[in-house]
Amino acid sequence: MSIWDGANALVTGAGSGIGLALSESMVARGANVWLTDINEADVEAAAQRLGPTAHAAVLDVRDAVAVRESVERIAKDQARLDLLFNNAGIGGGGEAHTLSVEHYDRIIDINVRGVTNGVAAAYPLMVEQRRGHIINTASAAGLLPAPLLTPYTMTKHAIVGLSKALRFEAANFGVNVSALCPTAVETPILDGKGPDDLPKVWVPNLRSYLERIGGPPMPVSEFATYALGEIERNRDVIVAPASARAAALLYRWVPWLVESRINRALTAELQNRT
Repeated sequence: MSIWDGANALVTGAGSGIGLALSESMVARGANVWLTDINEADVEAAAQRLGPTAHAAVLDVRDAVAVRESVERIAKDQARLDLLFNNAGIGGGGEAHTLSVEHYDRIIDINVRGVTNGVAAAYPLMVEQRRGHIINTASAAGLLPAPLLTPYTMTKHAIVGLSKALRFEAANFGVNVSALCPTAVETPILDGKGPDDLPKVWVPNLRSYLERIGGPPMPVSEFATYALGEIERNRDVIVAPASARAAALLYRWVPWLVESRINRALTAELQNRT
């Protein structure tokens, strides 16, 4: 039997992008999915489109109390929570010397604390259940250096570290932990410039920059399908596409090959800055 059929899953950042694609794929496989997002209009429209086994809720992952209440509500109403996808996140880039404390604080609050709030809420429940799976969206930038994306890279390394360490403890209670580590995926984040209310700095063109490093963006539906297959196999770190897996392996054994490509992309982006 598929692990998705009848499963109860909560997904943060599910109004668009990877979170929405994962939700759609799980619904198609028979799961009951609670889509949450800070953007009410997006998440409600998404859940309505996905049908009766998709449910929408507004959630700011920076709010630990709200995250805990969302997790506990599902666990109580459904008798269990099977899967938590800590997916909500933002990009953050620019030359490091131009970034302020506010830039770092915002990305830490969402990309790191948003995940730890989810873990703190769901993991004890899953330990009590003796079952469950926590999936944290990191990035290939959590395995490789990504200059001009230093704050983002920092947060994604943190999520990979959290996931790999927690996985050892969780296994003793029948709970699984995985980290998703894609390179560029075709989502709105590729064309974003960061939060509007932070001090304005020059940011790289993420689409062209990441294409130089890792090739064309992976279609989001293709990534979601691959990710769910690897989650079903209980993989620890899920890297996609194949070129990203190759880069991660090369960086381990012959790092200078990967670093030279990153340096070329960095030089080109700085030369083309506007």
